[in-house]
Amino acid sequence: MQQAARAKFMGFSLKVPSNWSEPAGEAGKQFGDAFTASEKSTAPGMPPLFQPQSMNKYHTDTQKMLVGKFGSFIDGMCSAICSAWGQWQSLASMAGVIVAGPVATLGQVVGPPLMPLIMASAPKASPNELKYSTAIANVISTAWLAYTATIKIPGLPFWPMFTMCPSPVAPPTPNTPVPVIALTQVTAPLMPNVMKMQMQGMLGDPMAPYHDKLFEAICDAFDKSFKLWQASTMVTNVLGIGAVPSMALPIPVPGPVAAGTAMMPPGGFK
Repeated sequence: MQQAARAKFMGFSLKVPSNWSEPAGEAGKQFGDAFTASEKSTAPGMPPLFQPQSMNKYHTDTQKMLVGKFGSFIDGMCSAICSAWGQWQSLASMAGVIVAGPVATLGQVVGPPLMPLIMASAPKASPNELKYSTAIANVISTAWLAYTATIKIPGLPFWPMFTMCPSPVAPPTPNTPVPVIALTQVTAPLMPNVMKMQMQGMLGDPMAPYHDKLFEAICDAFDKSFKLWQASTMVTNVLGIGAVPSMALPIPVPGPVAAGTAMMPPGGFK
């Protein structure tokens, strides 16, 4: 996520100092005479999250300062988001799943809010860092809660063995794992452009330095990470249980589980 956010931010090709143009005429001569040869040709900071207007020491010093500050914030914020995401995944569960034979439907994902988990390690050493971190954490937490509330099982064969169960009650049985992307879900709350606008509104400071580019980079990196998570994270250990009505007949015969329920304890997203 850090690499994706840095790459997106670098793609804006922001030049610093902003709105600078090389003076002409006598002013240009004076500007040139004000610096030594070594000061006129210096190395920029890397990686180039910002680009200096020239190789003049005045410009590369400004660029290096911003590369350090914004690079550190991007890395710290992405690390905090990923750490919170990992904690959420280890604590989240799913309840209210309906079992009908081998098929699972519905269900509700339950997990802790991301806001305090993100803020626990988000950058907040300065007032600006705290403002930026709070806006990002608030929006991602709210969007994640809205997204996870829509996750449902659309009728998937979680328990093939429940088709013909030989006992009166099927014991708690883990499901056949499926990726998160196989479930019904609404991802609109996590759209990068939506979250970016919400972060700008939450920040409430249109003059904050480079905030729009920073938020866009974070949202874009989150989106890329989310799509990988959807495809690679498996829904596991959904424990199905239920009665087998045919086993209650005068002559018991194996049959499908009916009117069963299931739930996933914390740690089932892997």
